[in-house]
Amino acid sequence: MIEVAGYDEAWAGQFAAERERLAAALGPWLDKAGIEHIGSTSVPGLAAKPIIDILCGVRDLATADAALGPMAALGYAHDDHRPDALWFHRDVGGVRTHHVHLTEPGSPLWRERLAFRDALRRDPGLAATYAALKSGLAASEVDVSAYTEGKRDFVVSVLRDAGIELRRR
Repeated sequence: MIEVAGYDEAWAGQFAAERERLAAALGPWLDKAGIEHIGSTSVPGLAAKPIIDILCGVRDLATADAALGPMAALGYAHDDHRPDALWFHRDVGGVRTHHVHLTEPGSPLWRERLAFRDALRRDPGLAATYAALKSGLAASEVDVSAYTEGKRDFVVSVLRDAGIELRRR
């Protein structure tokens, strides 16, 4: 079963603290667009897997490869994700706590993640519908990939309403 926790007001503070650490480590690569809190933990009141998702705007993704060392020094592991991003995760005591995406502002990933977050923040009814979907999936799915795929049609619909066509994988 997937763990989805009720909203925790501490998530905003956890993001703020991590933003400071990331800003210090990634300064040479960061774009003026900065560092954004994304994902369900960024939407007040929304239940979520207790993982802080972070989007960092970098000036040039090709040169951001040099950030692998500083990210490792902060305890982050790098894994493949999408061609328009570098993706990292941090686990503490065997528990996933953070995801970080480095991407250029204006990239498809940047636009998708911010548009989805902003739609949920603006519309409490939409956020409630998403929460119910996630809750049902979390109770029935044992695999995170199936959980994520189960949310896809909803995400595609929200992004389409925002004028963004989500690419098929």
